Amino acid sequence: MAGLTVAVLFAYVSGSSFVFQQEYGMSEQQFALVFAGGAVGLIGATQLNVRLLRRWSPQRILAGSLLGGLVAGVVLLVCAQTGFGGLAGVLVPLWTVLATVGLSLPNAPALALARHGETAGTAAALLGAAQSGVGALAASLVGVLGVGSMATAMAMAIVVAGSAFAANVVLWLVVRPRRLPTDEESLEPAIAVAH
Repeated sequence: MAGLTVAVLFAYVSGSSFVFQQEYGMSEQQFALVFAGGAVGLIGATQLNVRLLRRWSPQRILAGSLLGGLVAGVVLLVCAQTGFGGLAGVLVPLWTVLATVGLSLPNAPALALARHGETAGTAAALLGAAQSGVGALAASLVGVLGVGSMATAMAMAIVVAGSAFAANVVLWLVVRPRRLPTDEESLEPAIAVAH
């Protein structure tokens, strides 16, 4: 699930320059501003996560962010396919997806590592490798889908929405939020890491 969240981010990173510079004709400076806007959303959401943890559990934030990312990914897919909203139709849902990734990234690993006290280093290494591997596959898939007649915006949107969908499937069918640690003692390390 954490790997699929990173896949959303890698799909954006690998496809965004082609989408905004080639399809939308942006200059390097304009693209830099668009990319910075996405970074502000991503980083801002990770900072917001600290405040949200005062009120909600990491499980709730993770489940909500993954669901929000799926909704925004589907909107991105529809806008990329239909051209609805033009540039804004791609930017707004894309930045929203990035913000949801900013909420998921600190909570998914924190919850995954909460049960691995003495083996946390090994578990973190495995988690990092899985995230990087799945992310690399997603980046490659954007390139493969963007070749030929398919527009790069559509290729990026397919991988973003597909990864968000798969992350939700894994969360609800494999991980199952109710099985995650909920007692304060088990969650203390997760909350500390998510901060």
